Amino acid sequence: MTCMNNNCNSSCKGPDFSELAPILEKYRKVPGSLITILQRTQEIYGYLTMDAIHYLSEQTGIKPAKIYGVATFYTQFRLAPIGKYLIMLCKGTACHVNGADMIEEAIYEELAIHNGETTEDGLFTLNNMACLGCCSLAPVMMIKSAESDETYGNLTKDLAKKVLLEIKSREQEVN
Repeated sequence: MTCMNNNCNSSCKGPDFSELAPILEKYRKVPGSLITILQRTQEIYGYLTMDAIHYLSEQTGIKPAKIYGVATFYTQFRLAPIGKYLIMLCKGTACHVNGADMIEEAIYEELAIHNGETTEDGLFTLNNMACLGCCSLAPVMMIKSAESDETYGNLTKDLAKKVLLEIKSREQEVN
């Protein structure tokens, strides 16, 4: 693979996508498997880089524009790294009616991030979701990390801030 970075010199080998070999071997020739390939790629690398998209194009024969189109159409795919904690804020009807906008405001007040943004320290990323399927807990947010997935329901601004402060406090204790 050629290097996609304009700052490379001739010794640049490009990113190492060797972990994708078994996935590509299994799915490369299977019609309709692009989403599966993208899911597995994101599981390995955390997000989809343009280098990965070009590599997948070379390996599958699918045009980079099509791969990019699929990756940007589906909200499950990320084109940038996310924080250690992914805050998924439900914006479905029940949550909207019960104050999801106030919860988003509380997140902004506590972390200074909007939808799709990551805190400067790399700890938190906020993603608004169409529905988390927890309507009886509205408004609700889920916070995912490598260690756990926690759902917080019946939120108020103060409760949302308290949850975020507790996570920040735990992180400071670890570091």
